[in-house]
Amino acid sequence: MRLPYQISTLLYCFNRRGEVLLLERAQEPNLGLWSPCGGKLRMDAGESPHACARREAAEEIGLELGPAELRLTGIVSEHGYQGQAHWLMFLFEVKRRLTVLPPPIREGRFAFFPRAQVARLPVPLTDREMIWPLFWRHRGGWFVAHCQTLPGQPGRHQWTLEDSRPSPRHRRASSSRQP
Repeated sequence: MRLPYQISTLLYCFNRRGEVLLLERAQEPNLGLWSPCGGKLRMDAGESPHACARREAAEEIGLELGPAELRLTGIVSEHGYQGQAHWLMFLFEVKRRLTVLPPPIREGRFAFFPRAQVARLPVPLTDREMIWPLFWRHRGGWFVAHCQTLPGQPGRHQWTLEDSRPSPRHRRASSSRQP
């Protein structure tokens, strides 16, 4: 499938209570759905994913971040997303905890949510299927995943976890359950 490639960053930000900051999108993609803030990489300017994440944090939530305040958590490639483009997304956790709710922006409005509530929100299908579960499992570690849209089956995806280092906390919990 010959489609353009889009490269973006997603920012996973938390407040001091451990609630995640999400944006209710007021425009496409994902109009009306809740997702982490972030944006497209400026490829024509040679912007790196890390620089894009820092720029998006400043533009969208008014947070000026130093290089050490971001941690790469995941890389997700999506083949043929909504039949419009291929996506390469870099997921960063912002280490600094937010103390205030950012004001609304052109892209939408923000709210904080506890982890349990995220599963009940209207979120993009690929986020619900795999990105959120992978993020939670790998928070403190990292992962690389690929999503293949199944031909002739809109909304159906085949996921491949290409590389994985679960968080140390998740590895300890998993090993303590082994027989």
